[in-house]
Amino acid sequence: MKRSGTADLPLHYGKVPAWLYERMSALGLSIVEAILADYGKDEVLRRLSDPFWFQSFGAVLGMDWHSSGITTSVMGALKRAINPQSTSLGLYICGGKGKFSRETPSELLRVAEHTGLAGDVLVRASKLTAKVDNTAIQDGYQLYLHNFIVSDQGNWTVVQQGMHDHDGTARRYHWHSQNLKSFIDEPHTGINGVSQERILNLTARAAAPNRDGILAIAQTDPAQIMQEFAHLVMPKRHDIRGSDVDLKRLGALLYVTRELQTDNFEDLLLLKGVGPRTMQSLALVSEVIHGGPARFKDPARFSFAHGGKDGHPFPVPITIYDDSIAIMQKGIEKSKLGQADKLRTINKLHQIVLQAEANFTPQFDIQEIIEQERRDSWKYQGRTVMGKAEKPTADSPGIQLSLF
Repeated sequence: MKRSGTADLPLHYGKVPAWLYERMSALGLSIVEAILADYGKDEVLRRLSDPFWFQSFGAVLGMDWHSSGITTSVMGALKRAINPQSTSLGLYICGGKGKFSRETPSELLRVAEHTGLAGDVLVRASKLTAKVDNTAIQDGYQLYLHNFIVSDQGNWTVVQQGMHDHDGTARRYHWHSQNLKSFIDEPHTGINGVSQERILNLTARAAAPNRDGILAIAQTDPAQIMQEFAHLVMPKRHDIRGSDVDLKRLGALLYVTRELQTDNFEDLLLLKGVGPRTMQSLALVSEVIHGGPARFKDPARFSFAHGGKDGHPFPVPITIYDDSIAIMQKGIEKSKLGQADKLRTINKLHQIVLQAEANFTPQFDIQEIIEQERRDSWKYQGRTVMGKAEKPTADSPGIQLSLF
């Protein structure tokens, strides 16, 4: 069994407003459908099992780029959008937060009845992944969220999250059913995180004699952790800084979408009429769909698609968000009819950004980009949990950016 990674996140409370949750469900479904169309169900499961991709995905959907709330909100929105279409999509999302996590076994049995999968095997996998991260691995975090995502072929991913009572953080755990060998004998690619003094690990191979007896505790030396294990640690602060973002990648994207004349690209003619700001969001959506694993080491960059509900890095641009949803949904509908030109065009946008990166040298201040987005927010019906963005006063100077 390979666990794909963990993510340490500052613990945030509060609800996602309805105006954002509806849009998260719609765009999240469109992104999943696009990945299904191009790469298949196993790739959707693999992406969800990658903590860096998951955080980037949440940022593109308008959630706070660094907070624990991404986990609950993203999985809730996906479950709401995907499960009504599970038969056609071939994906089922079970479980959730609190009492909903305890309903996972009964939900999995219903899925098994519908698909012919072995329900008892799925239930056992669900319970064991939770037990390993909550009991066999004692790192100071108690699980309060458990989502089990399974395909109609029987492959699955688990996304679950624990809360630390003392330091105000949450830790997200990702599991993937690929290469299943054992749940209790070295099931992880590694364990890493903010130091909580000693970590108790009953899954270590050195603990095998103890497991045969009464499952005594084995200790893991952090110095021996495998370097390739994916572990994401997000700061407690809300603001985005240059150190949080790959400026070369962000700068190339802004250059392509804001300063190049896209009509010069024959491959982008199907996006003619789409404004630069919508192109910026679509380019990041396209990267979430088509980007390789190495593209998601800086999840904060993806918040430049649709901002964040708390106003970081800027308010959620409602009109741009709705344009992104409409363009994605129209492309998926045409793809189902055998006309995949628009989806291919969105993929081409990502390829053009990649080409621009090769020779791009960033010469801009990320804080100026953020300030410009905030000043322009009113134009796009910008909104946060505190209310709607207001038009800046006449004495507020505009900012003219040069990205090259």
